[in-house]
Amino acid sequence: MFWLILFAIAGIVCLGCIFYLITRFHKFGFVQKIAEKHKFLSWLLCIVPLCGIGCFSLINTYAVVIILFHLAAFWLVADLLGKIVRKAIKKERRFYIEGVMTIIITAVYLTFGWINAHDVKRTVYTVHTDKPIAGGSLRIVGIADSHLGITLDGEKFTKEIERIQAENPDVVVVAGDFVDDDSCREDMVQACKALGELKTTYGVYFTVGNHDKGYYEEGHRDFTIADLCNELEKNNVIILDDKAVEVNDTFRIVGRLDKHYKEREDIKTLTKDLDNSKFELILDHQPNDYDNEAAVGADLVFSGHTHGGHIWPAGYIGLLIGANDFVYGSKTIDNTEFIVTSGISGWAIPFKTGCISEYVVMDVTN
Repeated sequence: MFWLILFAIAGIVCLGCIFYLITRFHKFGFVQKIAEKHKFLSWLLCIVPLCGIGCFSLINTYAVVIILFHLAAFWLVADLLGKIVRKAIKKERRFYIEGVMTIIITAVYLTFGWINAHDVKRTVYTVHTDKPIAGGSLRIVGIADSHLGITLDGEKFTKEIERIQAENPDVVVVAGDFVDDDSCREDMVQACKALGELKTTYGVYFTVGNHDKGYYEEGHRDFTIADLCNELEKNNVIILDDKAVEVNDTFRIVGRLDKHYKEREDIKTLTKDLDNSKFELILDHQPNDYDNEAAVGADLVFSGHTHGGHIWPAGYIGLLIGANDFVYGSKTIDNTEFIVTSGISGWAIPFKTGCISEYVVMDVTN
């Protein structure tokens, strides 16, 4: 019901944006001249730019909505500033500079958003621990939120895995939302194979996110969560669904079911019988159980889900409503280091205006 209400509100706002933008395009001088003799034609001409924006529906509907929202918001601000400036200098407008500048600014802003979404960066963190680590150091490479199909298909994901291989990781972890409702089986199989070809010291570990199972009825996509798990296991990826594994004599990995699973265990129950003298990494797709995870003495918690905010200012809204404890980066609570990645891709929207796409290198040292 919540999502239906949210989509309904977005639809109403989108219609408002379309109406507002048509009236803005009509303010351009050449359109006003056409309107003097052909009023209907002038309004019809204002629909042409919106048809151009509509071409982004070839990617998906969300891309169109994001462009409309940003263009309308920037235009509204530009119109208000224009009125203030003209009133201050006491001059009438001769050219509709507000409209020209809005189109340029929106295009540049969303171009950078497109680049941020598609160009995967490398982010490095150093985590210090007093607990013993075999060899004195441990390199963990983490990814989350590939949402296969939006900016990364199977082939592009494979190329990113080749970059991760060049990091010489001891461990690779995948913190959920590997696939999405609109991912296809071909991409999923190829991506699982890429994970299976990684050469690491201790293996590749996976925990589920809220999108891996899929929100729609069975048959919406051409594979199930069971098919995904079978492909991962076929490629020697270890699935941790509320499970803990001792990786070697000095550290363990605890993988939690995503928060939306009703059967998910409390972290205190999950770790109550574990030896706290060993370095402990928790994989938890959603960063929203920080107090409890710090209380059990975890050393490092790796999450995704927030996409680093994805479209500004969505990340701050998530914090305000209490959906997440943290949006992006690292923070320390007691002796627990929490790291949230913005994701190697993102859900549905092919722009990132509030963050970058990345894979994360976590170097654990004594």
